[in-house]
Amino acid sequence: MSNHPIIIGTGSIIPEQIIDNNSFLDHDFFDSEGNKLPYENDVIIEKFQAITGIKSRRYADDGDATSDLGTVAAIKAIKDAGIDAETIDQLIVAHNFADVHKGNLQADILPSIASRIKHNLGIENPDCVAYDLLFGCPGWLQGIIQSNAYISSGMAKTCLIIGAETLSRVVDIHDRDSMIYADGAGACILQKNDGQNNRGILSSASQSFTKEEAYYLYSGHSFSPKISNGSRFIKMHGRKIYEFALNNVPTAMKVCFDKSGEDIKDLKKVLIHQANDKMDIAIVKRFYKLYGYRMVPENALPMSISKLGNSSVATIPTLYDLILKDQCADHQLTKGDLVLFASVGSGMNINAITYRL
Repeated sequence: MSNHPIIIGTGSIIPEQIIDNNSFLDHDFFDSEGNKLPYENDVIIEKFQAITGIKSRRYADDGDATSDLGTVAAIKAIKDAGIDAETIDQLIVAHNFADVHKGNLQADILPSIASRIKHNLGIENPDCVAYDLLFGCPGWLQGIIQSNAYISSGMAKTCLIIGAETLSRVVDIHDRDSMIYADGAGACILQKNDGQNNRGILSSASQSFTKEEAYYLYSGHSFSPKISNGSRFIKMHGRKIYEFALNNVPTAMKVCFDKSGEDIKDLKKVLIHQANDKMDIAIVKRFYKLYGYRMVPENALPMSISKLGNSSVATIPTLYDLILKDQCADHQLTKGDLVLFASVGSGMNINAITYRL
């Protein structure tokens, strides 16, 4: 059996600021044509919660930026792994909007977020290569896939992969979709596997759909007719994304899992990007249906979106860290368990990883 790169440490940060759905009762919501929505906000929020499953989300403190959250998650992952930060060969940061400071919509990306985090960590080693990865919500998984390639080829031994985001800074408060987004960061240390057979990354798969789908998520102007200063915010075609995900993600997950050579009966957990409760459940249900299952096996799908919202690249590493640290109710993982990670997001990009603890 081959020795596959393994995750030896994880860390995450969940901002303390809790924003529940009632926080949006005083917002003025408009449609894409600038017309005020013909419903009371309590009705809008009730429908939103029924569709997404989100009851609350976390926002970063005013003084914290994406690089700050990423630094904290990285410190925790390095400590959990018990390694010297100077031995890290690749420092990869997945994000989508760089550092956006409170009250300023301009993205601050010079220097890169990875360079900032390496600086914050005090790493002096110039052979620790730090760079950013823009791949939408699947960015953190893509960072692991890239690190796996580096390690497997002998070009690296130890990689730090971080997913960090402050989406609360780039939302249009007059768009009801703004209630989906949240802030946070998660990280892991991926290292060369010296002798632990059949553990680690067993297989992976990645896809990009751009012919019709590239702009399902995009930057656009505020829906409010009163805001005309040229500022742009994260926007999405929700129905198109939902249909795209259901039609494409389950098959991509199956391609990945089949490449591992493992038996579906042995799959312990599916950790999917926490984008939308209803959508995630439908995707995983379709995935299992491809193997002849009528229902998702009990306790196979841990979810964090109801309390933490959608923090893009941070959702999966945060959820994984919570499970490993016994902070995710009714979900545990132990050495030898088989896990499938999967994500979908702007681009439109899809990826998946089969992993054995």
